[in-house]
Amino acid sequence: MTQQQSTNDEENWKASLKRPEKDTRVQTEDVTNVKGNEFEDYFLKRELLMGIFEKGFERPSPIQEEAVPIILAGRNVMARAKNGTGKTAAFIIPCLEKTDTSKKHIQVLILVPTRELALQTSAIVKEIGKHMGIECMVSTGGTSLKDDIMRLYQTVHILVGTPGRVMDLANKGVADLSQCSTVIMDEADKLLSPEFQPLLEQLLNHTAKQRQICLFSATFPVTVKAFKDRFVENPYEINLMDELTLKGVSQFYAFVEERQKVHCLNTLFSKLDINQSIIFCNSVNRVELLAKKVTELGYSCFYIHAKMNQAHRNRVFHEFRNGATRHLVCSDLFTRGIDIQTVNVVINFDFPKNSETYLHRIGRSGRYGHLGLAINMITYEDRFNLYRIEQELGTEIRPIPPVIDRNLYCK
Repeated sequence: MTQQQSTNDEENWKASLKRPEKDTRVQTEDVTNVKGNEFEDYFLKRELLMGIFEKGFERPSPIQEEAVPIILAGRNVMARAKNGTGKTAAFIIPCLEKTDTSKKHIQVLILVPTRELALQTSAIVKEIGKHMGIECMVSTGGTSLKDDIMRLYQTVHILVGTPGRVMDLANKGVADLSQCSTVIMDEADKLLSPEFQPLLEQLLNHTAKQRQICLFSATFPVTVKAFKDRFVENPYEINLMDELTLKGVSQFYAFVEERQKVHCLNTLFSKLDINQSIIFCNSVNRVELLAKKVTELGYSCFYIHAKMNQAHRNRVFHEFRNGATRHLVCSDLFTRGIDIQTVNVVINFDFPKNSETYLHRIGRSGRYGHLGLAINMITYEDRFNLYRIEQELGTEIRPIPPVIDRNLYCK
């Protein structure tokens, strides 16, 4: 093939891609402060590049620039990066590249703490890898174990799941992880909380002795560091957390009495230019009560919490993602990694108890470097928490002005 033919071929396959419409919204440094690499610089398979471009990625974000080549090289990784900066694709892209479709066994295990995040992660694997013939399966508690067992009799290259369900399948001898040489742990701080950590350690015993472990999280508490010292040999450390909160999210608080909160919410709905909003409460009961109140005020609204059955949760999540309603009331189930780029406003109807929860909640707006707004309703009892969270995150949450400039969250 001549060089001319090669160049034409290069242009032809790119021209035939079904790329999504270009996103013209303003982006912040979280995703624009890059070294200038192109995805082609990593010598990825063409089928993978096609999936990347058709997903709407144009160039690697900072976390992708840091993580993709290191994971491709087989190193263990500990990566701290904000939610909403392209973190999921930063590990999915190299995992897809390294997967050998001529082999039938599970090669990559991606562990996440919640069912919703598992579903979303597997959907991204399938979207980016759609031209590659890679078989990806998602497995979480709350769905049929029998269906999962039947699916595992067929080829699975990449398994995405929650620790409890994957452990069940491994213990039953149905999920054979003995040749699984790459383990990704997303939201590692939650995965290594006391409820999951013993499971995680047992699960690793099922995987290949020579394995690559990659931990991704916005925060790395002591539990993660202890796990690293025992299981993750000589990791390459990536830290893009110069500021903990997302650069594009403007944060305000409204000082209110408990009985004024619904009235305050109604005022926000009428004054703000909301594309989609997520409203957080601190308990299941309050989620349901508030959703009822919002509906009574005449606004379309869904709600989601951990005590709903899985099929119902999936349906609500899917419909909200597709724009069936503007507002979603939820508990902290929804804070980890859920990526809906049309959400531009997050409202903490109940202020969270700690900075980690606050960080994950407000990260639902300002996804992938776009602009967003976080409004916090603060009661007299919340005032010390507000101060403490500002100190811990090194951020400023300002009093809400009479009018909020649209340019802060609508560009």
